[in-house]
Amino acid sequence: MMLSRRFRRVVAGPATAALLTLGLLAAAGLFTAPASAQGSSASCATPITSAPTGPATVATASTHFGRVLVVGSGANAGCSLYLLTSDQLHSLTFGLASYACSNGPNATGQPCDSVLWPALLTKGAPIAGPGVNRALLGTVTRTDVLSGQSVQQVTYAGLPLYRFFLDETPGQTDGANLFDPVTSPPGTWYLVQPGRGHPAPGRLHMRAERVSGATVLAASMDNDFSALPHGRFPVYTLSNDSARACQRYCALIWPPVLTSGRPVAGPGVGQHALGVVVRPDGTRQVTYKGKPLYLFIKDAYIPGVIGKKSINGAGAVTPWGVFNTIPLP
Repeated sequence: MMLSRRFRRVVAGPATAALLTLGLLAAAGLFTAPASAQGSSASCATPITSAPTGPATVATASTHFGRVLVVGSGANAGCSLYLLTSDQLHSLTFGLASYACSNGPNATGQPCDSVLWPALLTKGAPIAGPGVNRALLGTVTRTDVLSGQSVQQVTYAGLPLYRFFLDETPGQTDGANLFDPVTSPPGTWYLVQPGRGHPAPGRLHMRAERVSGATVLAASMDNDFSALPHGRFPVYTLSNDSARACQRYCALIWPPVLTSGRPVAGPGVGQHALGVVVRPDGTRQVTYKGKPLYLFIKDAYIPGVIGKKSINGAGAVTPWGVFNTIPLP
């Protein structure tokens, strides 16, 4: 399939881009090759249509985001693997809440866990390839991927692993750092660092951005996403925060701005003002003048599909404190 490559060549206005985005999402339902097929010409975009016939293998590959997890064998070998931050809600509610990427209704009309972000399924214990931490591999039973059929999805450090339907070939990373408003609740898709299973965001870029009539500090997300490459979203600080106040449920609503190394200052931002603080879970959060930075899930959007570029969290009073944007000259 050549859909995503054609989509990247779009240089028309917003209306055309929106129509093509919707057309691309609708076309996802036309893919029919089973993900478990061996020796086929299936791409990384192949949806899940049947249960796997053997164990999945997880391997690693080098990318511009660092070394990350990929599918290790079969028709999808080499395809990038992702975790979704808001899938944590399932474990935080002891299984009472569905996974954020499920077969439930969403703005695209296509199931998340079998078409948009096909789950990495396995029959039997998953196999650790070179560089993969075997102790972090696991499985979770899902009944929502194949219409009530019980299947096992591979997990890493407790979070389920998925492919992305815009990654047509091994090495593509269209889903990296994707701030996704389609999942429920919204979350961020990250490539996965093999050592500890942390997100692998690469070096986060920050810049001044005009949003809702104000110039504020913004994070460059959706790095390789065809529909919104390098989408920029306003960031927030939390009153009296040291990167320890916003954990668990708070971090699902106000996701921390993560980086793999020192963040990069873009136009309108001084490099000296940017820094990093290590969160209790070991991830690295971007700071501005010493204050940890957050996104707000109600700011996530995909042009022509859901939401719009805006500031929705400024002045929000929460149980964890008050969140505010950072105005810039």
